[in-house]
Amino acid sequence: MQRPIAFAGGTVVEPDRLLENAFVETHAGKITRVGPSELFDASGWLADGGQIVDCAGAIVAPGFIDLHVHGGCGADFMDGTPGAVQTACDAHARHGTTTLFATTTTGSPAEIHACLEACRAYQKSPTSLNLAGVHLYGPYFAEGKVGCHSDQGRREPDPSEFEDYFKDDLVRIATCAAELPGAAEFYRAADQAGCLITCGHSNASWPELQTAFNLGMRHVDHFWCAMSSVVSLRTRFGTPMQASMAEFVLMNKEMSTEVIADGHHLSAELLEFAYRMLGPQRLCLVTDCNRALDMPAGEYRFGNLETGSMFESDGHVGWAPGRTSLASSIVGMDHMVRAMKNVTSASLPEVIRMATLTPAQRAGISDTTGSLAPDKSADIVVLDQHLNVKATYSGGTRL
Repeated sequence: MQRPIAFAGGTVVEPDRLLENAFVETHAGKITRVGPSELFDASGWLADGGQIVDCAGAIVAPGFIDLHVHGGCGADFMDGTPGAVQTACDAHARHGTTTLFATTTTGSPAEIHACLEACRAYQKSPTSLNLAGVHLYGPYFAEGKVGCHSDQGRREPDPSEFEDYFKDDLVRIATCAAELPGAAEFYRAADQAGCLITCGHSNASWPELQTAFNLGMRHVDHFWCAMSSVVSLRTRFGTPMQASMAEFVLMNKEMSTEVIADGHHLSAELLEFAYRMLGPQRLCLVTDCNRALDMPAGEYRFGNLETGSMFESDGHVGWAPGRTSLASSIVGMDHMVRAMKNVTSASLPEVIRMATLTPAQRAGISDTTGSLAPDKSADIVVLDQHLNVKATYSGGTRL
């Protein structure tokens, strides 16, 4: 039986404040109590068989939640094997992530089904990191907006294909470019399945986004990356110039988005702008990380190991062939948290919220994780003062 654990003496990060010299009690994988250290009876805890983790000088935060992640440590979820899923999940656990949504790329229906089956197998096995579901991200991208994904695997949504992806509750986040023929049917199916509906890799206009919004779309993927702009819409429609995805998100309070804060995708000024305009309740941190996480610089495939597109890692970020555009990030959520804290005016509780409670709320799992509160899962990351990961616990088990 799992021993009760108390994380004692650290700075506990709550959604709206820091609790100095505090403790977090856990038992049977759940958080039981959070409070100031003077209320914690260490001798009584030890006498009852509890374990104490000394967190003096450390920061105790909820485990990170990643809505958008493709792989790590040489593996991509689209490899479609249980081993690849295990490897990628283990890699992100080392960077403080306790819950993630395995994210698909463009690819054949058979490759996507293999990814889904491998994720189902992982969920049924005795695992420690919480794979909360799949983010069906590819293949329904707009032509010319595929980014580093394989263009051969891009297509328009077809009910004969996507309805099978929603046959159970594995797919929890669903992306489709709003302007594609068949997007409305896709959004209706995703809404019926209870997914967080997102728009990404899209050159959509405001009217197309409004139609998507009316059908349940409430989030757009990686702000400013592979999305429409006023300039791109002028190329598509001519004049008068039209509002794009950025303006739609900023104007609609029900909309949320995400940023890749790796220091390469977006400048410090854009990260500050996103934080100030959207706030920590509408902005999520994601990694959008590929298989090059924790791997040496070199050439890799994005997506399926056999058919995915090639990209190059320079040890800092991924690059498409010719280094003309970026190919997702190669760092974990701990890096995103450090960068967001170091280059913006966001407070530590706000930065941590963007990597925990806000994505949990958007994905519909905030009743069980995302903050250090009684009855929630004991998903905890212990950080040093520089926000480097010292230890990660998922459901009270150290990873």
